[in-house]
Amino acid sequence: MMDFLEFYNLKEYPFSTSIDDRFYFNSAQHSEALLRLKYAVDTMKGLAVVVGDVGTGKTTLARRMLNELDEEKYEAALLIVLHTSVTTDWLMRKIAMQIGIKDVGGTKLEILGQLLRRLRALHKLGLKTVVLIDEVQMLRSKEIMEELRGLLNMEIDEGKLMTLVLFGLPELEEILALDTALKQRVVVKFKLTGFDENITRDYITHRLNVAGCSEPVFTPEAVKFIHIYSRGIPRLINTICDNAILEGFLIREKPVGRAIIDAVAMNLDLKPAEAEGEEGEFKDYG
Repeated sequence: MMDFLEFYNLKEYPFSTSIDDRFYFNSAQHSEALLRLKYAVDTMKGLAVVVGDVGTGKTTLARRMLNELDEEKYEAALLIVLHTSVTTDWLMRKIAMQIGIKDVGGTKLEILGQLLRRLRALHKLGLKTVVLIDEVQMLRSKEIMEELRGLLNMEIDEGKLMTLVLFGLPELEEILALDTALKQRVVVKFKLTGFDENITRDYITHRLNVAGCSEPVFTPEAVKFIHIYSRGIPRLINTICDNAILEGFLIREKPVGRAIIDAVAMNLDLKPAEAEGEEGEFKDYG
């Protein structure tokens, strides 16, 4: 039986929400964010922050940055916070292990001493230390924010011995404000937003091309409404497109039209963003 990959001339699934570097889309804003973050790292500024709503590509950006930091120039690590019960001890130990400290000390004072010695040793080797932390909004602790500030106090004449790059939802601003002195040390800040409509179109085309398809899978009107329902948020674009391709295959529709996008959006409980001249024009298909 023909599956939908074959039906749409695809070699693989183009809209998976799992992170795959082959599908990385270098939008203008992601490119600018990387440039600004690398500037913060290379000038040893200390603290950079990226905020954005759910699905705007923060984790993708963090992993991309990690991949682009040359091991011969940087000692880099990425930590992803998975729950809100993270303690200062856990975080300090994790950072210590990630930058190459094998036998991490028992007390906080011992760990800080080991971190300082390791950071100085890395600097002597000509390496810049970068720790990327994703989902930082979960670290709802004044104590943890104070510890991060303590790491930034480790410095030499040229600048900080460690650059912290924090990624999180917009409420990350409130978390940083738990320690006013830490918030004042943010030297680079970037906000990720949803794509414009033309970028949404380019994003969809890019993912289809990587998946081996060079022909239109969606009508221009369908793409327009993918953008309206997703608000240009990459994760939602992927979810809508993935569902729409399956629905299109089930009724053998190629390219996929707007009616399918409307139905998928309704099923996913997605409301349309404001669109001029489109009020009251949403259709169902049976």
